[in-house]
Amino acid sequence: MSRYVDGFVVPVPKSRLDDYRLLAEKAGAVWMEYGALAYCECVADDVKVGEVTSFPRSVQLKDDETVVFAYIVYASREERDRINAAVMADPRLADMDPQNMPFDGKRMFWGGFKPLVTIGDTAG
Repeated sequence: MSRYVDGFVVPVPKSRLDDYRLLAEKAGAVWMEYGALAYCECVADDVKVGEVTSFPRSVQLKDDETVVFAYIVYASREERDRINAAVMADPRLADMDPQNMPFDGKRMFWGGFKPLVTIGDTAG
């Protein structure tokens, strides 16, 4: 069976990390309900600023922020497209106010990826 992965990198104010975690738990539950195989949000622990590129540089990280790297695993690209459409239409997430999000969406980036090499459990 093929897999498909959405990846995200987002700057989160350290003072809003608990708010972000609550949002991620809510969103993750919705993604899983619609069929995602795995949903994972990770906060930076060993992420240094590189001379040219790095996670902090990629989101123009500010001193009072941290980087969150996240991914969602799907059975296929088709499943990803179906699940994302359902998630975006779900009323539990429709009430999110873009002006009050616990992160700066303008500096967030994301994309869909086809696995190149997979070793071990791809759903976790």
